[in-house]
Amino acid sequence: MSENDVLNVAIREGRGSGAARKLRASGQTPAVLYGHGEESISLSVGAADLTSFVRRGQKLAQLAGDVSESALVRELQWDAMGNDILHVDFTRVNVGEMVETTVSVELRGEAPGIRVGGVVQHSLHEITIRCPVQNIPEKLVVSVGGLELGQSLTLAEIELPEGGELIGDGGTVVVQCVEAAVEVDEEASVADGAEPEVIGRKESDEEEEA
Repeated sequence: MSENDVLNVAIREGRGSGAARKLRASGQTPAVLYGHGEESISLSVGAADLTSFVRRGQKLAQLAGDVSESALVRELQWDAMGNDILHVDFTRVNVGEMVETTVSVELRGEAPGIRVGGVVQHSLHEITIRCPVQNIPEKLVVSVGGLELGQSLTLAEIELPEGGELIGDGGTVVVQCVEAAVEVDEEASVADGAEPEVIGRKESDEEEEA
């Protein structure tokens, strides 16, 4: 692991919402480490370091300080605005262990279908995979450089990390190139003498007009 994978943690003594608020005010985030049949440990981790770690898309961390463990970020609790992490759950893992996790999908390149009037629709932004913990990618990059109009890429066509397995229906569309929707200019239609249809107009109104 690199230095970017290390998160320094400390044993957390306080309990309850009041203690958690004080901890966050001091620049720390409450955390819990569990798994492998061992007892859970309440921890604190630097808020800035944790946020940077998560924003980079990393999931596997080397915990250092009061606890020395390899751990996977299992669950995050964010504030209402999605800016600050309020709590994090870590689960113990061993190198080589197979884990199930969710990974974001990023598109790269330009689809040739765009040049003939198509638009790219990114339908699936995250996928669930099972792979060795040390091979968990920060994200999965999908090239759309060969996507012609009317073509699509499915889950089964995405390249997974070494030892990775797809969780889900391989036929699910991740991205496709479709024809752009044609917008109707109502003002132009009226100018041409075509009256727009009025949905829900009563028969009595029509009779009065007649």
